[in-house]
Amino acid sequence: MAVGTSRLAETHGTFLCASTNPEALAVDPDDLPDGLVVADEHGRVVCFNAAAVRITATPRAEAIGLPLERALPLEDLKGRRWWPLTDPYGGLATRVGQPERNLLLPGGREVLVSARYVREYPKGPLRRLVVSLRGTEARRRTERSHAELIATVAHELRSPLTSVKGFTATLLAKWERFTDDQKRLMLETVDADADRVTRLIAELLDISRIDSGRLEVRRQPVDIAAAVARHVQAHIASGQRPDRFAVRIHPGLPDLWADPDKVDQVLANLLENAVRHGAGTVTIDVAPTAARHDDEEGTAVTVTDEGPGIPEESMARVFTRFWRGSKRGGTGLGLYIVKGIVEAHSGTITVGRGPGGGAEFRFILPVGAPAHLS
Repeated sequence: MAVGTSRLAETHGTFLCASTNPEALAVDPDDLPDGLVVADEHGRVVCFNAAAVRITATPRAEAIGLPLERALPLEDLKGRRWWPLTDPYGGLATRVGQPERNLLLPGGREVLVSARYVREYPKGPLRRLVVSLRGTEARRRTERSHAELIATVAHELRSPLTSVKGFTATLLAKWERFTDDQKRLMLETVDADADRVTRLIAELLDISRIDSGRLEVRRQPVDIAAAVARHVQAHIASGQRPDRFAVRIHPGLPDLWADPDKVDQVLANLLENAVRHGAGTVTIDVAPTAARHDDEEGTAVTVTDEGPGIPEESMARVFTRFWRGSKRGGTGLGLYIVKGIVEAHSGTITVGRGPGGGAEFRFILPVGAPAHLS
């Protein structure tokens, strides 16, 4: 409710945020997204906003004028009544509030509660008790997302680690019984499974950095055309037909400054998706473009396949965690990471339907030249 170093004043149920701005900003408590309950120096409720009504299911008319303990009967998770336990009016005068914590409303519904003790002067009597209420739905969604991530990772790790353990234990116990070719085959399998575990751990680290806003971009000159050619050749070397790919590089590409490793990660994921989940020819189109509304130069890369495409109702969820276009394996984290990488470069990525009906992914990276070169 504060603006800059503003102070808060209460006037007829409306809060005025007074700041250096000559125009005072009046804030109606009902405009606040969180529940707000204010009790006066006698502990009686003088403000009970619309969000508090919604969260507690208590009508405002019933709450106003009641003692705080009756208007907002909270218990901690051990079933103890909260207000007698904390005693805001009779406890230590040095306290300034209560940090946010989970408490229970009547009926057992959880709510996040924090409180601020407003005093006339330090260590003086309590003049006003301001309580903030928030529902736990957002926290529950975050907890479910973390639980799904843990379950997905555990499932994906189990298979390669079981393979690594099985083959290494077999080789150690019966080394002399196998031919050199058999040993090589088992060691190659162990090596491939170890690479799979490494990739999964790298995905987890990327997700952690994206979610916390700590994904670092180390910009260097990037030859995007050479990077595309390198990834196409890698797929051909792994058994794909050369005519499965069509690469179009348009003239006039601007110099691109980006993180080459992360650009490789984006290209690898989009091409892998097109090859695995799509069909027909995979077309990679690289062209110069205006990256944003300010007409900054950039490079647009479009990857299109000729498969069944992505259903219209699923397109809004493509870049979310755990979205899978088919049941052909994968963690469902790749496109979430791709979006995070592109946005860390101040770029954009979109999904749509290609000319042949397949999926079309298009990402745009601005030139991104360092300041001393722009």
